[in-house]
Amino acid sequence: MLKDKLRKHVLVLASRSPRRMKLLQEAGIPFRLAIPLDIEEKFPKGLDKFQIAVYLAELKSEAFGEIPDNEILLTADTIVWFENEVINKPANRENAIEILTALSGKMHEVITGVCLRKNFKTKSFYSHSEVHFAKLSTEEITHYVDTWKPFDKAGGYGIQEWIGYIGIEKINGSYFNVMGLPIQKLYRELEKFID
Repeated sequence: MLKDKLRKHVLVLASRSPRRMKLLQEAGIPFRLAIPLDIEEKFPKGLDKFQIAVYLAELKSEAFGEIPDNEILLTADTIVWFENEVINKPANRENAIEILTALSGKMHEVITGVCLRKNFKTKSFYSHSEVHFAKLSTEEITHYVDTWKPFDKAGGYGIQEWIGYIGIEKINGSYFNVMGLPIQKLYRELEKFID
């Protein structure tokens, strides 16, 4: 089991996301938390949507430089892709309402890039989900934004919050990926990475 394999290693999660921490805890994967370094999340032109998510996860990892021999650094980046562009975290209340109004009644994609790194070895991968929103009323959108204040979330919403319960009609792909970490895929990739 992964838990046994991790006895000789320390998995270090470099993330401020409480959702990523919760998913690792609930999957029984022991980890230590490291505060990620502040980096400018810019990516080169010409990357496709999958490459963008992986590039940003790797950028976060590289910012740490060398890591101790017994540590495995885990970094991740989740992007929302809609109408051929990345939808960032909302800048403010108005922007959050604007984003959710655009996503209402349509399908968008959520891609999480993940990077596992120990010295001299790196493994990067991504997970992809399609999320279909029902048509949301202006009242529902403003109620959600004013109550949950989703300003730290790509796409302006958290699937595990009220809007996910009432607004999401269908998902193709991993639910946990939409939360910010494709935990099932990560579990299997970690098993292979440690071997």
